[in-house]
Amino acid sequence: MDSKHTHLEIIQGVINRLSHNSFLLKGWSVVLVSAMFALAAKDSQLMFVYLAYFPAIAFWCLDGYFLRQEQLFRKLYDRVRVLDKDQIDFSMNTKVVEDKVDSWLEITMSKTLSAFHGVLLVSIVLVTFISIYLKQGGC
Repeated sequence: MDSKHTHLEIIQGVINRLSHNSFLLKGWSVVLVSAMFALAAKDSQLMFVYLAYFPAIAFWCLDGYFLRQEQLFRKLYDRVRVLDKDQIDFSMNTKVVEDKVDSWLEITMSKTLSAFHGVLLVSIVLVTFISIYLKQGGC
């Protein structure tokens, strides 16, 4: 197997792991927020609804980080793909392609991440308002 093919496989392995991490973060985000809702409903503790904001926002930020890293490695893959075999140095440094990828904030606020994590955050806001309303004797 030639060095170029090996280097591309190594980069592809990193891309796969980052993609998998992003998938797991989304799952954990939903599970933790749901658990906070369940605890809030069980004991009528509004504090658990407020605690749901932390994992939702933290996982949104982490998901943006992993998606940016994945995009950096995809750009690195494209760069290595066109190199000559004798130029392959097995570098995993993504600094050489950093200017070709959006910033962490732009990626975190992208349509795809905002759609998923935004819906989760809006759900928490709605549950917060409903919980406050019910606690004040509404309905």
